[in-house]
Amino acid sequence: MPYMAINLGGVTLGVAVVLVVILRWVFREGHRPAALVPFVLSHLYGMLAALAALGSWSALGAGTWATLWAANVAGYAGLVWGVGGTAPDITRANQLVLTEGGYAIVFLLTAVLIALWKWAPKVPNWKIAAGVFSGVAVALSGNVAGVAAVPLGSSANMLGSWFTAAFA
Repeated sequence: MPYMAINLGGVTLGVAVVLVVILRWVFREGHRPAALVPFVLSHLYGMLAALAALGSWSALGAGTWATLWAANVAGYAGLVWGVGGTAPDITRANQLVLTEGGYAIVFLLTAVLIALWKWAPKVPNWKIAAGVFSGVAVALSGNVAGVAAVPLGSSANMLGSWFTAAFA
């Protein structure tokens, strides 16, 4: 799977999704913190997935590549054709270095996300999809990648070391 860069349009679209969800939370969901949890957690998962698997020959790598491609195309269209701007490449991140346990945690989080999508009737599926989409879209951008990669990767690796210690 070829490595893909993120353009300014893709990141702008990812941030727009975050802004729309926050505005919906303010005006429709009564500022209830629990209403943001599915979106925030799936957003973090999307960032972790993009930083961990983008460019790898895996199902998760293909999914993040397709999501990033969609964000780039739609964001480019919005910036260039929609408002007359430009959409330069702003990629700064590389793939995370995860341990075997870190990848096990990514796998477990993927299973949880799929289960929530399928069987959690009180969790709106659009929040999960929007969170993952926006997380993937912003994960590789300049400062976001630098700030997010260390805590996300380190957390996955730490949880993974506990997981492998418990089952190895």
